[in-house]
Amino acid sequence: MSPLISAEDKLRERIKELTCLYNVSSYIANSDLDNLEPTWQAIVYSLQEAIRYPEEASVELRIEDKLISAGDYPEDKVIILSAIKVFNKPIGSIQVGYSKLKYNENSFLNEEIQLLNNIALEIGNLFERKQIIESEALAKRQIERADRLGILGEITAGIAHELNTPLANILGYTELLKDQFKDNPSVLNDLDKIIHSAIFSREVVKKLMFFSCDMPQQMELRNMVPIIKDAIGLLNPNFKKKELHCHLDISKDKIMLRVDAIQLTQVIFNLVINAIYFSPKQGKITVMVKDTESQVILKISDEGPGIQKKDFDHVFNPFFTTKPVGEGSGLGLSVVHGIVKSHKGSIKFEPNQPKGTIFTITLPKN
Repeated sequence: MSPLISAEDKLRERIKELTCLYNVSSYIANSDLDNLEPTWQAIVYSLQEAIRYPEEASVELRIEDKLISAGDYPEDKVIILSAIKVFNKPIGSIQVGYSKLKYNENSFLNEEIQLLNNIALEIGNLFERKQIIESEALAKRQIERADRLGILGEITAGIAHELNTPLANILGYTELLKDQFKDNPSVLNDLDKIIHSAIFSREVVKKLMFFSCDMPQQMELRNMVPIIKDAIGLLNPNFKKKELHCHLDISKDKIMLRVDAIQLTQVIFNLVINAIYFSPKQGKITVMVKDTESQVILKISDEGPGIQKKDFDHVFNPFFTTKPVGEGSGLGLSVVHGIVKSHKGSIKFEPNQPKGTIFTITLPKN
């Protein structure tokens, strides 16, 4: 039962409650979705003022990993509490309390309990609105990116085909010239530079073809373990050059999956070479492969500087690179992304602890 209260006091308390609810609605309507801390603070203080005995009440708002509070905090107290839900999933709570030394469960008005429930509902609605806006923005970016990649894929496929023939001619005729100038070291040195540049260009063309999905897939049921080990084994000179330690953590000796072995090797190469490039000298790179009933999970982590937040949306974009000019084409991660998607898998990245980056690839078995 609610405590006995005069009609005049009841009217006064009702005005406080309605004022609080109005203020909370205003705070939420004008909140900055990227910085909700001031909104939470304003709601907590407004609620404290709306309670019948504000000077003796404590208010706590727990939401996700945050705690916002106001008032005294007796160890032993009576409380009223309301859960905050987002799409019917609890994400926090809001509560009001008094010291048990002076008050009991009947010290709260029914209207105060209703007020608490309404505020919890308002906060939940705000989070739902925030999630909807973020989902819409993400979907819009993904659609725009898909359109850009589709157009770019068509362009790069054409470029790759056009470049293949002249590059083959450059390599062929340069080899013929080497035979004609085999007694001239200076000319041979220049011709070797031409060959090296042409081979580099040919590798870029291959990446363009991978990116544009113009390379035919040969999907076969294969044991992934030797493919991964062989790919990393070929990079041993790169590890030794920077005195890096590569730790392989593979759950089984035999992990069967329907894959294109060449494309899987390309994925490993690109991710590990990136990890080597950004790793400090004597750092550690970990390659973990986990086999589950429905999928295979591949994680490659390094101890480099990590990916800056401003670059998060561009990591898999073609031609985007943070390497100096001439040290990267910006196609490596785009190729990886395309190959993983063609295998109906997913790829994501997250910070490593205490520093670095972890790339996680998930490939379905079905």
